[in-house]
Amino acid sequence: MADQPRSEPTSREETSERGGGTRRHNESTSREETSDRGGGTRRHSESTSRDEPTLTAGETKEQVLWTAQEMLRSGLVEGTAGNIGARLPDGNAVLTPSSIDYLEMTLDDLVVCDLDGSVLEGERGPTTEKALHLSALRRNPEIHATMHCHAKHATMFALVREPIPAVIEEFDVFVGGDVEVADYKTTGTDELAEEVAKRVEDRACVLMANHGLFAVGRTPKDVLHIASLVERTAEIVWGARALGEVVPLPEDVGRQFQGYYRYGRTGKF
Repeated sequence: MADQPRSEPTSREETSERGGGTRRHNESTSREETSDRGGGTRRHSESTSRDEPTLTAGETKEQVLWTAQEMLRSGLVEGTAGNIGARLPDGNAVLTPSSIDYLEMTLDDLVVCDLDGSVLEGERGPTTEKALHLSALRRNPEIHATMHCHAKHATMFALVREPIPAVIEEFDVFVGGDVEVADYKTTGTDELAEEVAKRVEDRACVLMANHGLFAVGRTPKDVLHIASLVERTAEIVWGARALGEVVPLPEDVGRQFQGYYRYGRTGKF
C-alpha cells in the first residue's frame, strides 16, 4: 500500500505550554456551547477532570492509528515493532494489533479490550505487549495514552542501564524528571508490565532495560511528542558527552519545571 500523507486526525485538542498535557479547546469565550444536534445549549464545565479522556471514542481511534503510522515514519520503530494504547471514554482501551504493517493498518484493525485484557471489539489479536499498556492505565487513572517504541538513542541508554538525565528545561516540563531504567523483566510478562507501570506514576517515560522506551500522556499525539523529545534529548546527551562533561540544571530550576509537569498531569504542583 502506498505511503499516505501525514495528515493529522481532526480533534478539538491543543497542547498545554506547561506540563505536556492536552486540553479541550473551547471555541466560545463563555461557558455555554451549542449542541451539535437540536440547536440547544449546554453548560460547559470550567475544568475537565484529568481522570476523564478528552477525546471521543472515534477521535481516540483516529489518533491511535495516525500516531502508530507517525511512530514508524519518524524512526521511533522499524517494521511492525512497538505498540500504542489509549483509554476510551467508556473505560476500555484501544490497542494496536500484533504484527500488522503500520502503513497498511486501518481503523478496523485496531483492537478494543477491557483493562483486564479481554478482547471486546476487533478481528485481530492485540499487541503481545498489551499488559504494558493496560497495567499503566489501570494503575494511573490520569494517564489516557501509552506508547512503547524502540527509539535508537533511548535504547542505547537502556542497554547500558543508564538514565537519560533531565538536563534541558523542556525535558523537565514534558517528562517530569530523569527517565529512569526499569528493572529487567522478560518481554510480554505481567512482571514487566507492573515494573513499568509503577515507574510512570510521577513522570512520562521509563526505559525498559535491554529493550526500549515506554511513554505515557493525555492523548496519543501527546505521547508521540514526549517519546520524540526523549529520543532527541538522548541523542543530544550522547553527543554532548563526546565534547565534555554535561552540566546539570540548577536543582531549584529542575524542581520548578518538574512542578509544571506535575501540575499538567494532576492539577497540583
